[in-house]
Amino acid sequence: MNDRKITVMLGLLPFIMVLGNSSLIPILPEIQQNLNLNDTQTSFILSAFSLPAALAIPFVGILSDRYGRRKLIVLSLILVILGSLIAGVSEIVGSQYSYSLLTVGRIIQGVGAAGTTPLAMALAGDLFSGDRRAKVLGILEVYNGIGKVIAPIIGAVIALIAWYALFFLFPLVAIIPLIGVTRYVKEEKQESTVSFSTYIKKLGKVLKREQRWLYPMFFLGGLCLFLLFGSLYYLSFLIEEKYGMDGFFKGTSFAIPLGAMTITSYWTGKRIKENKVMMKKLVVIGVTSLISMFFIMVFFHSLPFLMFCLTVALGGLGFLLPCINMLVTSSVREEERGFIVSIYGMVRFIGVALGPIIFENWMKDVELMFYNSLMLTIIAAVWLGLRTRIHAPSYQ
Repeated sequence: MNDRKITVMLGLLPFIMVLGNSSLIPILPEIQQNLNLNDTQTSFILSAFSLPAALAIPFVGILSDRYGRRKLIVLSLILVILGSLIAGVSEIVGSQYSYSLLTVGRIIQGVGAAGTTPLAMALAGDLFSGDRRAKVLGILEVYNGIGKVIAPIIGAVIALIAWYALFFLFPLVAIIPLIGVTRYVKEEKQESTVSFSTYIKKLGKVLKREQRWLYPMFFLGGLCLFLLFGSLYYLSFLIEEKYGMDGFFKGTSFAIPLGAMTITSYWTGKRIKENKVMMKKLVVIGVTSLISMFFIMVFFHSLPFLMFCLTVALGGLGFLLPCINMLVTSSVREEERGFIVSIYGMVRFIGVALGPIIFENWMKDVELMFYNSLMLTIIAAVWLGLRTRIHAPSYQ
């Protein structure tokens, strides 16, 4: 097994997940105009991807524990490719059926995307151990961050050709990890002979056994993504409404704060190894960065302050997320890992989905919006501090 090639293949899986929605955001007005859609139909183009993915993630985790990660990743990527092609040809068949085909394609894409990020993390936990596992999990967050930076730019640039041309990019990206996983990952696990009901009871015992520290970790991980996408949604609104930037230029404005998160994620993944003392320090630094920056933004709302504070806050997320990923991935045995990591992935994805929706309502009072964000972060910090000292069990 070539570790470097495997790392690249795994890194492309969360990249595909991010690309699924973020690349469409700057071209939604063009899709709406070309297909003559109303606002509800347009917004459902995003929801048709997010909701099936969130609902499918736990089942993907359970199936991967029973039948193996490799099989589920291959199936997931095939679904991503199939859904993308259906969405891509939706414009060709004529306006009467275009929206229906686009929606069907997006749903299939979303179900396929459910097996990308969570299974990438679970497979990294299976294939690597110790320092290498921590580094690979950190690299996965780097790919995630890079995807968030460049996906809106990619969408805007490809839309210069045609809005539906973007959907033909997904198969080109997905085919690389599909070939790589098929070629380089040799799955030795045999299918489980344990009954499904027995397996579910066993997983319930795992959650009960580890609940003291897993639940606050899940909450903090989901909150990180909630604050990330909610803040970026507000930033997007602020830039467009007050400064008249849209499309490509709006996408590039996210590069500084998201770039900070990508850099700190990479550094953290390389440095934490299995050192729980360092993880604890970096979690404290990350949470402190979030609390201090949201406290400042309660009182100062101008674009320069916002850009500075979000850059520091997202840099803090870069310390937090790789540590949480490592702790969650290493906390359970291999046969339990797919389910636990998928639950964590589902919580993260719920955070991604709820962030823009809730921040849209909070934006009516910007001061209250940042105050609410501050309070949620403090609650997460207190819960984590009271329930755990980050002495999670470690299974190789």
